[in-house]
Amino acid sequence: MSNPTDSYEAVVIGGGAAGVTVVGNLLEQKFEPILWVDNAFNGGRINRCYREVPSNTKVALFIDFATAVAPFRKIVSNTPSRSRWEEPSESDGVSVSGKPDKLQALRNLEQAKGCQLSHAADMLLMLTEGLAKTPGVIAQKARVSDATLDEGTKKWTINLTSPVSSEQTDRVPVSANRLIMCTGSSPNNSPLPVEIPSLHVLDLDCALSPTLLSTTLTPLGPTSVAVIGASHSAILVLMNLYNLARTSKPDLRIKWLTRHPLRYAEQRDGWILRDNTGLKGAAAEWARNNLEPDTMPTSDVAKYVSKVAYTSGAEKETYEQHLQGVDFYVQAIGYSRDPIPTLKTSSGREIEPVFDHENGHFSYAGEGKDQQALQKLPGLFGAGIAWPARVVDPEGNVEYAVGFFKFMKHVKKVIGSWI
Repeated sequence: MSNPTDSYEAVVIGGGAAGVTVVGNLLEQKFEPILWVDNAFNGGRINRCYREVPSNTKVALFIDFATAVAPFRKIVSNTPSRSRWEEPSESDGVSVSGKPDKLQALRNLEQAKGCQLSHAADMLLMLTEGLAKTPGVIAQKARVSDATLDEGTKKWTINLTSPVSSEQTDRVPVSANRLIMCTGSSPNNSPLPVEIPSLHVLDLDCALSPTLLSTTLTPLGPTSVAVIGASHSAILVLMNLYNLARTSKPDLRIKWLTRHPLRYAEQRDGWILRDNTGLKGAAAEWARNNLEPDTMPTSDVAKYVSKVAYTSGAEKETYEQHLQGVDFYVQAIGYSRDPIPTLKTSSGREIEPVFDHENGHFSYAGEGKDQQALQKLPGLFGAGIAWPARVVDPEGNVEYAVGFFKFMKHVKKVIGSWI
C-alpha cells in the first residue's frame, strides 16, 4: 500500500455503484482532493457476483446514470478534455447522434428493456478506471479499519490497512473533513430455526450465477434444493435451478418455500407501485408464466419445482417438515449492511451512527446529560444499498430506493448539504 497524502476534503469508502456515484458528484462540485478507498476497484458486487443476472432496470437508465455528471461524460466521451472542467461537446460523441463513445454496447441494446448486468458492470469498470485517472482523485487499494472524530476541529482521522489482510499492525492514518461510506450490503443468511445435519447452505451469490450453480450441482448425484423467499432474487434462483434441471441435471428437485403471494411492480399514472420491492423484467415474466396458482400446475416447471406456502411465524414447524431429506437450501430474503469501520471520538467513546435516509447524514448520542439525545455527526455521510434514500409513493407506501440511477438521483439531491 502506497502512502497517500495526509489531508483530504473527503474520503470515500467503496468502489461499487454508490462509490462511483459519490466520487463523480464530488468532482462535479469541484470538491477535492478526494481519497477513494476500496480493496479491489473491481466494480463491486455487481461485477464480482451478478454479471449473469438479468437487470430489473431499463437500459436507458444505465445510460442516464453514465452521463449524469460532467466527470462521467468526459470519461464516456473517449476524448481528452480541452480544459479540466470543460464539458464534452457533441463532437466528442456524448449524444445519441450515433457517434462512437464508450457506451456503444449499451446504446445498441433495446432501451426500454432490461439487460444482463454484465453490461452495467462493464460500464462501472469503465467509469472506475476513468475516475481513478482524474486529477483530484487518489484511488487507493486499501481497507478502512477505523476512524476517529475530533469533536473540536470536526475533522476525521482515518486509518487505512492492507486490502488483502485484516491485520491492523501497519495502519496508515490520513485526515479528512468528510468521510463518506458506500460500504455495500450482502445477502442475508440468518441461521434457520431448526437443525438438520444433512442440510447445507447454498450461497445466494452462487445460486444467482447459472455458471457457478451448474459447476456446483451437476457433478453430484440426485440433488434437492430448497429456495426460501419470494423476492426478485428468489425468482431468479428458481429460474436458474429449473433451467439446470431441464437441461443437464434432470435428477434435480426444487422446493420453493414462501410466506406470501408473488408481488409485482405495477405501472401507475406517472409512478410505479412497488418500484423497489416488486418483481420486474425477466423475473416477473417468468413468474407470471410459471409460478402463479393458475399457471404452475400446467407448466413444465411443476415437474421439478414444488411449492410450500406457509404463514409468518410458522417457520420452525414448516422447515422441520419440509427440509428433511433436502440437500441444500438458499435464503433469498433480502440484504444486510456490510460491516463498517470502527468509529469513535478523540476521547475514546465509541460512536454508533444513526442514519438519516432523507439527506444521507448521520447522528450520534451525546455525552453526559445528553446521552439520550441524538446530535448531528459532523462530516459523516452514506449512500448506496447500505444507506439508501427512503421514498414514499402516492399511496403512502414506504420503500428504500435501490438502483444505479436512484443512487445518482439521491446523491445529486443531497450533495450540496454534504459540502
